[in-house]
Amino acid sequence: MSDEKPTAPGASVSQRLMSLDALRGFDMFWIIGAEDLFHGLDKISHTGVIPILAEQLDHEDWEGFRFYDLIFPLFVFIVGASLVFSLSRTIETVGRSAAVRRVIWRGVMLFLIGIFYSGGFSHDWPNIRLMGVLNRIALCYLFAGLFFCFFRLKGLLAVCVALLVGYWALLTFVPFPDVRPLPCGFQSICKETGFTNAAQLNLTSTNLISRVYIKGVNLANYTDQKYLPGMKWDGTWDPEGILSTLPAIGTCLLGVFAGLLLRSKNISDTQKVRCLLVAGLAGVLLGHLWGLQFPVIKKIWTSSYVLVAGGYSALLLGCFYLVVDVWKCQQWCQPFVWIGMNSITVYLANNIVSFDRLGLRFAGGDVKRFLDNSVAPGFGELVVALVGLALGIWLCRFLYRKKIFLRL
Repeated sequence: MSDEKPTAPGASVSQRLMSLDALRGFDMFWIIGAEDLFHGLDKISHTGVIPILAEQLDHEDWEGFRFYDLIFPLFVFIVGASLVFSLSRTIETVGRSAAVRRVIWRGVMLFLIGIFYSGGFSHDWPNIRLMGVLNRIALCYLFAGLFFCFFRLKGLLAVCVALLVGYWALLTFVPFPDVRPLPCGFQSICKETGFTNAAQLNLTSTNLISRVYIKGVNLANYTDQKYLPGMKWDGTWDPEGILSTLPAIGTCLLGVFAGLLLRSKNISDTQKVRCLLVAGLAGVLLGHLWGLQFPVIKKIWTSSYVLVAGGYSALLLGCFYLVVDVWKCQQWCQPFVWIGMNSITVYLANNIVSFDRLGLRFAGGDVKRFLDNSVAPGFGELVVALVGLALGIWLCRFLYRKKIFLRL
């Protein structure tokens, strides 16, 4: 989600940071189909670095960190950085009350769009998902935006620390019932292991446990099992559930700190880059160190995961800011800018029409089979991925050229 007012194509980029748009587009680039390119290449050749890159473009099953585990928190981080510029301008021109109303309106609307993205009311209750990717982004924007409107830097730092440390304390020290049926032992609880309904769990168990981070058996997942209504993505719990939204707000606040740094007029551009790179490296190291006790797990958004993902996000932002806004090397990132300026639009479009399915319409069936047989096995899938990705980029370029930008 971009909060800043778009500039016309070809206009001066001084009104906004092109690096933020480009980084947002780089993030969405993988979501709309770029990862399929490497999976296609991996089917053609299992040698060299291709299998390693393809593996990085899949999520870790549970504990650990891969590149694809950065995509979601990077977007949340960019939301935080962007809201600094838009809300500061709103507060300066029309006042804090208007900024608060704007934050609430956008948060609510994005949350509703998130429900639509997850299927809307196409299914009967309780098969409607209330918490999803866009819903989490909406809540992160809502709370981070409100915190920004009412707190200065020290207050924001205190809130961020409280969220991360508080979440760690909850998941570490608060006891909760071991909901696993007795024959399960230490088996994880998720759709893959056959648990699709909370009624399958022993929610009345009197065996209390704590300091447990097994898939489906931890305080965050228990909270979803007990209190989250509607459909849950992983059967009895949701990776975008209730409790894990708290540290996700911390991720957005890390972006706010980056935005405050970039907006500062008292620090030179080279110092800003240096601060981002140093802070990013520190975040990665501290996150992995914390992970020795509180594992790095995306699906419950652990505090150690927040630091690792926030660190990598700061490193990427520092590099993009240096190249795009300081060195003014901007031609190479234009496709990313097209995507980044309409991130919500392309995300919704990919959900509704699916660029990979469009790619199959142009290069699937006999065309794909011919390419697999005449060139190399897997080459047809690679071409399908290329066509789908090209269609996604073309849509973003078309919208950018026509000055069509979806804003809430």
